[in-house]
Amino acid sequence: MSGICQILGMGPGDPELLTLKAVRLLAGADCVAWFAACGRPGHARVIAGAHVPDHAEELRFDYPFTTGVSVEDPRYLIEMAAFYDDCAARLARELERGRRIALLCEGDPFLYGSAMYLFDRLSPHFRCEIVPGITGMSGCWSAAALPMVHGDDVLSVLPATMDEESLVTWLCKGDAHVIMKIGRNLDKVRAALARSGRESKAIYVERGTQSGQLCLPLERAPEKAPYFSMVLVPGRARAR
Repeated sequence: MSGICQILGMGPGDPELLTLKAVRLLAGADCVAWFAACGRPGHARVIAGAHVPDHAEELRFDYPFTTGVSVEDPRYLIEMAAFYDDCAARLARELERGRRIALLCEGDPFLYGSAMYLFDRLSPHFRCEIVPGITGMSGCWSAAALPMVHGDDVLSVLPATMDEESLVTWLCKGDAHVIMKIGRNLDKVRAALARSGRESKAIYVERGTQSGQLCLPLERAPEKAPYFSMVLVPGRARAR
């Protein structure tokens, strides 16, 4: 009998924001897998911490690159697809042995999570279970004590990797916005917010719910942003 792949959302960073279900399933895993940048410990694994059982085999998946190759580069899709194919093949071998795998994913697995790409490859052939996690965005707006949407406000979630014109177009729509994947795109995000007239309301959050958390108006944000950062633009504050 084949095993099961349980994809566990690890939440935004604070280990106390793990769900009880994620902790319970993690304790029963035969194999624990996670993604990491080369030379880094792997954020999802750090969050899981001591909840990873001693008996579990651990599988680390090192990305071939993180920011080194642009998403517009033709190599990006080709090399990332090959990477996910290899990761899925490694998990498939364990599942064929009947093992219970816990695949760790930062935030929520189905919101820009790398685990989605393994789910796409594995779910037609093996049992998969998804455990949702608290999203990075909700962790950040809670850390900033920033109510985001009121009444019938429309919320958009925008990747900062889009070109500036597309960012401006989307920022001019809707009421509230979450801009993710800031990193080296911070200058572009600043420019798009200024052009759309939304800069004055924008809040920069770095490492929300984690050690070293920083919440500032965007105009006071540092010149460079790490991977774990996002910009929040709240919607219309209305009288209740």
